[in-house]
Amino acid sequence: MYHGSRPGWIEVISGVMFSGKSEELIRRVRRAIIARKKVQVFKSHLDARYAGLYSISSHDGAEVEATPVDSAREIQRLVRPDTELVAVDEVQFLDADIVPVMTELAARGVRVVAAGTDSDFRGEPFGAMGELMCVAESVDKLWAICVVCGDLACRNQRLVDGRPARYDSPTIMVGGRESYEARCRHCHRVPRRDEDQGQFL
Repeated sequence: MYHGSRPGWIEVISGVMFSGKSEELIRRVRRAIIARKKVQVFKSHLDARYAGLYSISSHDGAEVEATPVDSAREIQRLVRPDTELVAVDEVQFLDADIVPVMTELAARGVRVVAAGTDSDFRGEPFGAMGELMCVAESVDKLWAICVVCGDLACRNQRLVDGRPARYDSPTIMVGGRESYEARCRHCHRVPRRDEDQGQFL
């Protein structure tokens, strides 16, 4: 569990879109840099919103440079021996190997910070996020505000032409405010294939 005298661990920042996950990851990365830690930041190549492919950007404009990757094992190959903190944004887009890769990094003495959406637009577990939250030492679940009623939002509402996306839509569809809204459990809608979508509007 230790690399020299340096302990490693896993921190997960989870929650819905617009809850401040990337902003919190950027804050932790910047604090580590101020502390003169050796830091590497990664993100899924699927996410090129806001600042582009080679950086992580929060919805409010905060930004940090990042390396885009196609797989969890690519992170493992790219982490340098002297790296003390590895941060990964949009973890839900990466494959299931992200769990053993982050576990191995922590065992080597690396502090791992992972941010991701823990549920998909259906309200179901997204990718490896559930398993990653189970093995992490620290999990912070952030909330957004429901755009319909103003309560705490815990769901991602996907919209297609302004209407709730059907249950059988593809799980991954990268988008921002034009495609998604934060909603609470009671205002979240996922029409099934055999239901009239109009009844939810």
